[in-house]
Amino acid sequence: MSALNKEILAERVIAVERHLKRVDSQLPKSFSDFAPESNASDAVILHLWQAIQIIIDTSMSACIHFHLGTPKSYSDAFVKLAEAGYLEKELAVRLSHAAGFRNRIVHAYEKLDMQKVYNIAHTGPADLISFLASIAKRL
Repeated sequence: MSALNKEILAERVIAVERHLKRVDSQLPKSFSDFAPESNASDAVILHLWQAIQIIIDTSMSACIHFHLGTPKSYSDAFVKLAEAGYLEKELAVRLSHAAGFRNRIVHAYEKLDMQKVYNIAHTGPADLISFLASIAKRL
């Protein structure tokens, strides 16, 4: 795990923004046009996964940086940050759900619900950006 400082956070912001731009460019305007196993859905899922992974990595680094201890899980990292006042509790809950979504993608625990993927692609990016902004204020 890399140290967390303003320069590293700036690089992560750029990477997340790049991934979210790809999500936005590939996401159809209508769910009816969001076909499973299409180039668009594959790109959306891949870039959401990458953006969420960066957020997870940053949350783990932030816990260490802010001397909150080593999180037991990805979700625990968001909980620790919220309990210490670095994140709003509601945002931490949504980010914990994002970590669960990431796990479903990576480990193929279950078939992905494409409606959920589509909804996450519309609503989730704002939470990822909010997380980065919250951490940046504290560095």
